[in-house]
Amino acid sequence: MWVLPCRVRRDAARAAADMVLTGPGLSVVVEAMLVSRQVFQRMLSFLTYRISATLQLVCFFFIACFSLTPRNYGSADADFQFFHLPVLMFMLITLLNDGCLMTIGYDRVVPSKLPQRWNLPVVFTIAIILAAVACSSSLMLLWIALEGWGEETYPNSWFKALGLAQLKQGKVVTLLYLKISISDFLTLFSSRTGGRWFFTMAPGLVLLIGAIISLFVSSMVASFWHTSRPDGLLTEGLAWGDTNSERLLPLWVWIYCIVWWLIQDAVKVGAHKLMEWMDLFGCVSKAYGGKVVEQYMENKITEPAN
Repeated sequence: MWVLPCRVRRDAARAAADMVLTGPGLSVVVEAMLVSRQVFQRMLSFLTYRISATLQLVCFFFIACFSLTPRNYGSADADFQFFHLPVLMFMLITLLNDGCLMTIGYDRVVPSKLPQRWNLPVVFTIAIILAAVACSSSLMLLWIALEGWGEETYPNSWFKALGLAQLKQGKVVTLLYLKISISDFLTLFSSRTGGRWFFTMAPGLVLLIGAIISLFVSSMVASFWHTSRPDGLLTEGLAWGDTNSERLLPLWVWIYCIVWWLIQDAVKVGAHKLMEWMDLFGCVSKAYGGKVVEQYMENKITEPAN
């Protein structure tokens, strides 16, 4: 049997086709798909982080107001009967947080090899897990700080066990301000990598610079805050003190936050693997098309030939 050469068959197919897409023509389509998937990844990171940061703040202050009250540790200050932050500190957290979040549009992302679609149950689950770990660590630090501040509880507190001086009332507030600020910014690096470890994908330069500036400003504010009473609440810089143990409080907060950040990222990776193993919320089947593709293929197979 005589077979036409490959080049002849190719030329015949081109002549019979209504439209022929060459390499340069297809490259535009491929580039558009890659850019759209990069934009999707950035939107996913933004949404995950925004939900987790909001939940962390709301849940922490709600639980702290009712369960970890300074009056139970002997507070005689009428403005320190329950834990809260001055409005100025809360505004600084929000301002620096949103300023850092704006840089996520310039983040370095790896486009997915598969078509993507919104799976909001998965997004909310991961955001809740990130927020739960961060909120739990903040509540634990508040408990440790109140134990280290109370006259009766200090001898048996973690502060005493670590050789740290008894915590002053004004430093309890700035201690938690710094913890919440650092946790918020570090959570961004966990939320941007999905089911992978935070160190598997380097952040974009703009995002990294924005995070460094925000962390630096938060650390300086907490360390050298002037002793004052904004909104009637006594506040004092963490670095002010007569002993090294008092001046090194910002460093202890940083170490505490980094340890809990590693735990947070490990829990996130484990949650992703568990959901993929169980195909929870269709996180695997929907990524490959799931029932939508199956129904489409069944319709094409059963469709009568014209």
